[in-house]
Amino acid sequence: SFYYGTFPAGFLWGVGSSAYQTEGAWDKDGKGPSIWDAFTHGKGKVLRNETGDSACDGYYKVKDDIQLLKELKVNHYLLSISWPRIMPTGIKAEQLNEKGIQFYNDTINSLLENNITPIVSLYHWDLPQVLQEKYGGWQNISMINYFNDYANLCFEKFGDRVKHWITFSNPWAVAEKGYETGEHAPGLKLGGCGAYKAAHHIIKTHAKVWHSYNTTWRREQRGMVGISLTSGWGEPVDPHSQTDRDAAERYIQFHLGWFANPIYRGDYPEVMKNYVGRKSAQQGLGTSRLPTFSVQEKIYIKGTSDFLGIGHFTTRYVLQKNFPFLQVSSYHTDPDLAELVDPNWPAPGPEWLYSVPWGFRRLLNFIKTQYGNPLIYVTENGVSETVQCPQLCDECRIQYLKGYINELLKALNDGVNVKGYTAWSLLDKFEWNKGFSERFGLYHIDFKNKNKPRYPKASVDYYKKIISANGFPNPREVENWHRKAMDTCSATHQHLAADSLITHMEMVTEIVLPTVFTLCILISIILLIFYLRNHS
Repeated sequence: SFYYGTFPAGFLWGVGSSAYQTEGAWDKDGKGPSIWDAFTHGKGKVLRNETGDSACDGYYKVKDDIQLLKELKVNHYLLSISWPRIMPTGIKAEQLNEKGIQFYNDTINSLLENNITPIVSLYHWDLPQVLQEKYGGWQNISMINYFNDYANLCFEKFGDRVKHWITFSNPWAVAEKGYETGEHAPGLKLGGCGAYKAAHHIIKTHAKVWHSYNTTWRREQRGMVGISLTSGWGEPVDPHSQTDRDAAERYIQFHLGWFANPIYRGDYPEVMKNYVGRKSAQQGLGTSRLPTFSVQEKIYIKGTSDFLGIGHFTTRYVLQKNFPFLQVSSYHTDPDLAELVDPNWPAPGPEWLYSVPWGFRRLLNFIKTQYGNPLIYVTENGVSETVQCPQLCDECRIQYLKGYINELLKALNDGVNVKGYTAWSLLDKFEWNKGFSERFGLYHIDFKNKNKPRYPKASVDYYKKIISANGFPNPREVENWHRKAMDTCSATHQHLAADSLITHMEMVTEIVLPTVFTLCILISIILLIFYLRNHS
């Protein structure tokens, strides 16, 4: 049932994005190539062979986008820094890019001038390509020191103003999609081992960066360093079945626990160690495919998060499923489970993202119980509509935000220590291997228009009302928000249609006029040749 009430005073409302998905300017002003530049420039990797080369042109539209943030009346903006934009090869000793550093300085200053708090992620997937080519990226332990150098440079250059740092955004996807399935950059299919090895190095890197901040910067800068972990919720198909309950527990531990358990409890989840260890032994391997931490490493890693960032999008029903002994190992068969969805769950956009708000509350309560009720910031929560859905009157996103934010409010009343919420995302943007086919933005972008104008969707008006009221005060008012948001989007839709027509006419003019002009010249030349021949 829907709960009417408000969030505590001082609760932070925000919106987020990431560098590669929005900035564009992939080779401008001294930026080095990232693994995503290399990945998308290879054919067949991304839907319709689209790239983030120009993305939303965010590199050139900082002031415009900050105006959108002011319009939304958010408290904070979650952004990421592109490692190769400030350190082209990823190696501090080789080269720094002052123009890249200046770009982020200007962005941070503009946010603060407009009373918007920057929350900065150091890594949202755009590893410098040089480090991938030279060392194999996150498969190599040398990444720990290179990343630590990069992090310390960011603390040195921006830490006097940035007080909320995220080391890694959704490292699960970096490991699983980058090194297991190869769906994401760098596109490696190292089945059964690659993801575990990448994650192992990422966890150790996170701990090193936290300790660096703690010993060198904390006293002077007084900021916080955390990590942002994305996880769905796993609900047992039959809550009365112990095997289904165990399978649902494994689902969470193989997603969230993989990273959270070492940071909050000092080691990988027991169930991960048991399952991967047993399957490794069945395959005749001398050691587990899941690496181990030494006693010293466990002590070093435990407690290295001042807050936990949580990204959450959807839920699955989970049941036990035994996979027969396979010579080919896989992260996906290790936990012995199957995932199901309820066909009645709304699925407004892509096939993986079902709207199941109650799963959010359960996930947050699991974190409270499992990890000692840590300070939480919700760092990513949102829904995409596919391009076939209505572009501006995004009823599906309004219902999604309303449901998920309401479950967050219930979780707060359960005693979960959540201090802020970040809607994902500010703009429609490049969605990795899906290109521009999925749109997560509160603001629509017309990518066919070379100026890439931004248009508010109905959800902008709705989210703005939630922020102003700090929750859901009463049924009448909340219903009124919905009506007004849909009225607003109708007017904006007419504006978009008119602009699209003008853009189409400009494109036609740009193509047709030169073509007609060229044809006229050719015809004139042919006629002139005929005329001269006849008279000669």
